Amino acid sequence: MTPCLHLHILASGSKGNAALVEGPQGMLLVDCGISRKQLLLRAGELGLDMDHVLATLVTHEHSDHVAGLSVWCNRWEGALYATAGTAGARKHLARLPFTLIGREESFCVGGIEVTTFPTSHDVAEPCGFRFSCGDDAIGWCTDTGLLTPRALEQLAGVRILGLESNHDVKMLKQGPYPAYLKARILSAQGHLSNDQAAEALPELVGPDTETVVALHISQENNQPSLAVRTLAEALGAEAANATFTEARTPDGRVSVIAAGQDRPLSVW
Repeated sequence: MTPCLHLHILASGSKGNAALVEGPQGMLLVDCGISRKQLLLRAGELGLDMDHVLATLVTHEHSDHVAGLSVWCNRWEGALYATAGTAGARKHLARLPFTLIGREESFCVGGIEVTTFPTSHDVAEPCGFRFSCGDDAIGWCTDTGLLTPRALEQLAGVRILGLESNHDVKMLKQGPYPAYLKARILSAQGHLSNDQAAEALPELVGPDTETVVALHISQENNQPSLAVRTLAEALGAEAANATFTEARTPDGRVSVIAAGQDRPLSVW
């Protein structure tokens, strides 16, 4: 396989989310939960030019995914995609020129095929994405309490898998959150735990998979090293550094890494 897609994660966590999928003709912005200033700053740290963003896709309407969207759209021209439920869920979103998409469809932007799938979260109409170009593919799934059958289908076998690994159940249950919030996070419309993500990996990781990225790691109820360790165990991977924030299978074929709230990273 000749990789033609690259993933750049600018922010991942409860304080803001934004990522870029880079293809041969330009980039797609996935969510805009940080300010325009931070978008430009973090993209610059990775050597990326935000003038090359062809389209913006929104997974759902929670503020950590759309807080910076209106300002971003004021000074950017391009296609803006979301489901009807997401687009109409907030007054400031309803004023934006969305192209409406379904949760089980495919469309092409800048030579990248985008396939949607439903996620399970306490919002109107959330979705995740599979990005394909030739025989290369990236999967993106975050903010979901469970993996729907179509999600499992669309995430399977991608070269780069971005998968939510939000919390450690023990840390969450013993932590300071109020009972109602703990129940929400643990519900089928909440967030995937480390264990849930790990349980799915044997089904999702295929012969072409090279990198698994743990997304939306809670700063209160998880640790990057704990998320990576849990996912790594599911693949028989071993620590690749002293802090266990990266792991690699014994054959060197698959790496497991963690995305951060304030630490931009690129996966090639």
